[in-house]
Amino acid sequence: MVLKNLLRRKARTILTILAISMGVMAIIALGSMAVGIDEGYGSMLSGSKADLILHQPNTMDVSLSGVDEEIGERLLSMPEVEQISGMVEGYVKTDASPYVFLFGYPADSFLLDRFQLIEGVGFSDPLSKRVSGKPVLLGSAAAESFKKDVGDTIRMGSSVYRIIGIYQTGDAFEDGGAVLELLEAQTLLGKNRQVSLFYIKLKNPELKEALIERASKIWPKYVVSGTNDFADTQMMGDMMYVFVWMIAGLAILLGGIGMMNAQLMSVVDRTREIGVLRAVGWKSRRVLWMILQESIIVCMLGGVIGLALAWGILWLIEKNTVMMGMGTSSIRPNLIFNAFMTVLLMGIVGGLYPAYRASKLQPIEALRYEGGTTGKKVKRLPFGGLPVQNLWQRAGRTFLTLLVIAVTVGSIMALESIIKGMSNQLTEFAVGADAQIMIRQANIADTSLSAIDARDGAKISAMPEVEHISGMVFTAVMTNNGASFMILLGYAPNEYAIQRFNVVEGERINGNHQIMLGRRLAESLKKGVGDSIDVNGMRFRIKGVYESDVGWEDSGAVISLRDAQNFLGRPRKVTMYSVKLVDPKQAEKVVDKINTNIPDVYAALSGEFADQMPDMESMDGMMGGISFLAILVGGLGVMNTMLMSVLERTREIGVLRALGWRRRQVLEMIITESLILSGLGALGGILIALGLTQLMVSTPAIADLVAFQWTAGIFIRAILVALVLGLVGGLYPAYRATKMQPVEALRYE
Repeated sequence: MVLKNLLRRKARTILTILAISMGVMAIIALGSMAVGIDEGYGSMLSGSKADLILHQPNTMDVSLSGVDEEIGERLLSMPEVEQISGMVEGYVKTDASPYVFLFGYPADSFLLDRFQLIEGVGFSDPLSKRVSGKPVLLGSAAAESFKKDVGDTIRMGSSVYRIIGIYQTGDAFEDGGAVLELLEAQTLLGKNRQVSLFYIKLKNPELKEALIERASKIWPKYVVSGTNDFADTQMMGDMMYVFVWMIAGLAILLGGIGMMNAQLMSVVDRTREIGVLRAVGWKSRRVLWMILQESIIVCMLGGVIGLALAWGILWLIEKNTVMMGMGTSSIRPNLIFNAFMTVLLMGIVGGLYPAYRASKLQPIEALRYEGGTTGKKVKRLPFGGLPVQNLWQRAGRTFLTLLVIAVTVGSIMALESIIKGMSNQLTEFAVGADAQIMIRQANIADTSLSAIDARDGAKISAMPEVEHISGMVFTAVMTNNGASFMILLGYAPNEYAIQRFNVVEGERINGNHQIMLGRRLAESLKKGVGDSIDVNGMRFRIKGVYESDVGWEDSGAVISLRDAQNFLGRPRKVTMYSVKLVDPKQAEKVVDKINTNIPDVYAALSGEFADQMPDMESMDGMMGGISFLAILVGGLGVMNTMLMSVLERTREIGVLRALGWRRRQVLEMIITESLILSGLGALGGILIALGLTQLMVSTPAIADLVAFQWTAGIFIRAILVALVLGLVGGLYPAYRATKMQPVEALRYE
């Protein structure tokens, strides 16, 4: 009987299933990305046949770790060590994808044994020395996605490489990347004479503890640990999992509200039927279980379809691009289990109230039900026309539909406000140095990877239009307790840009091994002027405490440019340059001049720099995807509501048509109802967005890192999103209402 009930109302069932499937698709598709990164790091480390790893401590990701290359020779001379291999890792922008992981190894590294060549030759083959161009090995997944073969070229960053071989490791993370010889990878990633880490292979595994103890005394600023221990410290996968559940949670919430709405409508629609069942002896518990079963079946079917959609999307991604290990091979049983447990819980929670309401229907009252409302007498509002009265007559359904629209609009507004806030803070960061132009490295996948050579800075400084030029380095590092991270900034003490910091205690740094702390960071660490602090094994004396309106900067720290360069292993390289001009009116001409004459850098006006950063472009793309998913799920919920409203009011619409209403009038009535729902939903969404942001602001851990920026454009787009939801959700139900024939509609039971 449960299945028959669902099949009798195919449109309602299909729309509800589709809305739920979107959430499941988000969990599995985005979750596979997190799995790919997480397992990729584990496979890269555990599959190396190394016993230990020497690396920089408290780095958020292996790509941010920097170890002096000279350490390798001394490591190899230790009696416990059989072999060592340096490795540099990062991600680059290619002509086929904005993000491709890059690995650099010495040509004779024992680690290259895991990269099984299926075409071409390796770095150690004499043929590799005779190719025209810089040699590169490409992963099989990347080669298939990019449609590249041995002998083809590929652009990475600002350089072009010749593919000499295609490899396979069995790990999607590595098979979607590329391998260069160590020296070339160091140059491309801006890590001259630096590696991300050293792999260590021991003569006897029992010598681990002895080597760890000795290495910690010789190199106190580095850590030697097992491969599994190091993999567990990488935060990229954890951050991805948080992102996954944020997006999937939104889709599941919208789908769940829509499902509850559909089940509630189903109960109202079948009031007389339930009355008959109660009259022939069905107990309340049996009715409750029937409705609850329907909810669970709908959710589980949504899970199955969501799984199929996720598989299809991941298959398309595999065939057309590589994205951080995403692919069908990353769909794991635990990911599927989590998705289905989520929708099962949603089915129980979402169906519980409609089931409870059905079980409480009294047989006599239910049998008297004629349709149109909940069976109770509802007072008319003293204002509003027929559309307003129709919505008021079905207050429960209207409220749930409003909630779908409000959550959709509010979530999009809150996310957009965060992105605008970040952009605004970055703009303040740039303009605060009283600079008219900001410069980063050209053709990079992420601003954190920017490494501008000091010689390019010297060329810009020599331009007659330039008054001051200041280099800056920044990176993210974990705090010593490993619970959070901070932004570490590097400035030259004698340059103009450092004057922008408002020092409220002590003074600005004037040399190396000194540090200034942001007010919030100083308070959280309980440190003051004159104290010492360790940052990843480097000791600094606190020279001053500053305040900043930029949240992440106030929770960060400033050291000398040279210390920051040594910390990152990028001597004579900076992340950005800020440029102050003699005549600010010449800014646009100077930007064009720099971009034309120095192709390795990218210059932009300070006010436009943030919006043109690759990080912000990626966030805008992410925002577009989230908005599309939310509008799709929300639109299905609104359509479901309006379609059921039309079906429930079939006889009413038949009466209106019999009294002379034209099809256009019926269409306008249904569309008007949808637009009223949209308008009220937009208002609710604005209130939800403001409430969410206020909640985040009142949470210290979040408030330090996130800023919100409200603009008129955000509110206008929120209203437009709500109107789109109303139009998309109401158009088909309205069209269907106009096609009803009066005679058939009046016969509808």
